[in-house]
Amino acid sequence: MRIAPLLATLVLLPGPALAWGDYGHRTVASIAYAESKASTRQAIRALLKRSATVDTPTCKLATIEDASVWPDCVRGLGDRFAYAATWHYQNISVCGDFDITANCPDGSCVTAQIPRQQAILADRSKPDAERVMALAFLVHFAGDMHQPVHIGDKGDRGANDVKADYGAKSPPRMNLHRIWDTELAERALTEPPAIGPRSITRADRATWRAGGSDAAAITAWARESWAAARDTAYGNLHNYPDKCAVEPSPAEVVALNAAAAADPAAAAAGPRAQIDETYIAAATPVVRARVSAAGVRLALLLDASFARAR
Repeated sequence: MRIAPLLATLVLLPGPALAWGDYGHRTVASIAYAESKASTRQAIRALLKRSATVDTPTCKLATIEDASVWPDCVRGLGDRFAYAATWHYQNISVCGDFDITANCPDGSCVTAQIPRQQAILADRSKPDAERVMALAFLVHFAGDMHQPVHIGDKGDRGANDVKADYGAKSPPRMNLHRIWDTELAERALTEPPAIGPRSITRADRATWRAGGSDAAAITAWARESWAAARDTAYGNLHNYPDKCAVEPSPAEVVALNAAAAADPAAAAAGPRAQIDETYIAAATPVVRARVSAAGVRLALLLDASFARAR
């Protein structure tokens, strides 16, 4: 695996599944900052100078990269930000047709929160703390909704319940969601040429900016993530039961019975997906494109927010 030594250390640390992990979110933010207008960058810097009003000294807000991971950092501050727990994802089933209205009670999901946080950020009558938090939520959620298993779901909490092995790594808490957030993302993004502000081509920029950033565009972005979850995150799994199927196929029954006979203890613990080099090769371009698109589109959201600021 070609990955920076620091990242190799980070991925060994235990932690909750958080979309794209620290590295991925910061990459999205860096791309967005470079892609946004000069006036937007100036407005972001000015707003973040008032970040002390949020009063989260252990979760920094000095830069847009800090803002990109702040919503995950504050999860560790107890009940203060518990209200935002469901804002990071939207579990839309990939076993049927795409439905943007699914699993978003009272707007408590990522696709509904993006325009809501935009509106708060654009409203200069709001207290500084609210606008700073809205900036952080907006930057973070743009990354979240471009992570496929934060949108696509097979009744397994966005692949959190899919136990998985990443090569030789097989800790008990390893699952497919975490792999997409961290191990897979960090490897994919650092494969030469690494993804960052200078990796965006003119053609890709035009593609990802097409359609603007209104409600219809957000729905289209969500559909892309949902399709990537269906076709790549879940679709490329081998030797793992298809949770969309009503019952296992005859071939799956034979395989499950053989596995149970060979290793009863492992069979009792439940199936584990094997994330091998074939899976990684198919997923890598998807990860790179989703993070890059998130950065370009986040710039659109930020430009629109500060242009509307009143």
